[in-house]
Amino acid sequence: MAIEICVKAATGAPDELGDCPFCQRVTLTLEEKKVPYKTHLINLDSKPKWFLEVNPDGKVPLIKFDDTWVPDSDVIVGLIEDKFPEPSLVTPPELASVGSKIFPKFVGFLKSKDVNDGTEQALLDELNALEEHLKNNGPYVNGEKITVVDLSLAPKLYRRFEFGPFPETLLYVFLTYDDMTMMMLMQSLFSRESFEKTKPAKEEYVIAGWAPKVNNA
Repeated sequence: MAIEICVKAATGAPDELGDCPFCQRVTLTLEEKKVPYKTHLINLDSKPKWFLEVNPDGKVPLIKFDDTWVPDSDVIVGLIEDKFPEPSLVTPPELASVGSKIFPKFVGFLKSKDVNDGTEQALLDELNALEEHLKNNGPYVNGEKITVVDLSLAPKLYRRFEFGPFPETLLYVFLTYDDMTMMMLMQSLFSRESFEKTKPAKEEYVIAGWAPKVNNA
C-alpha cells in the first residue's frame, strides 16, 4: 500500500499543489528514493474533518506510516530514511546544520520594518557562509552526493530567488560571486526530476503565499 501524505493546497485553488517548503522537502525525499505515495491536498483555510481527527494540530506535512499519522518534516524525513535506506540521503552530522539559518533570516528580513535593524546583513552573512562552504566542498553540501540537507534548502531557495521580492543588495551578491557557486547549486537542484514533480503548479500561488503583506489603512 502506498504511503499517504497530506500537503498544503494552493491558496485559492484547493485542487492545486500549494507553496509549503516543508511539504516539498518531504515529497522531494520520497521522489529521490522512488517511494510511491498518495497525496492529499489540504485546504488550510477549510481543513477537512477527517484531517483534524487524525491531526488535531492541523499542520502539514503529515504522513501515514503503518496506519499511524506522523507530523513534523524533520521527523518524517528521518522515518523515510529509516524505512527506505536506499539510496541513502543521510547528511554527515557535522554538515547537518549548513544553511539551516537562511530561512529564518529570510523571514526576519521580510518582516522587518527598519532598514537599519541588521536583518538584511544577517541574511547576507548566512548566504555568504553557504556560498563559502559550497566553494570549498560543493557542488552539493556534502560534495558530489545530494543529501537531505540539500533537499531542505532547495524549496526555500526556490521560493526566495525564483519569485522574490528580495533587496538589490542580495541580487548584487549573487551577481558578483566569483564562480556563481550557489547559483550552480540552485540550477542543479531545481532541474532535478524530483523538484519538477513536487514544486507548486502555478507560480502565482507561490507569489501569493510569500509576497509581503500590505497593511490597509
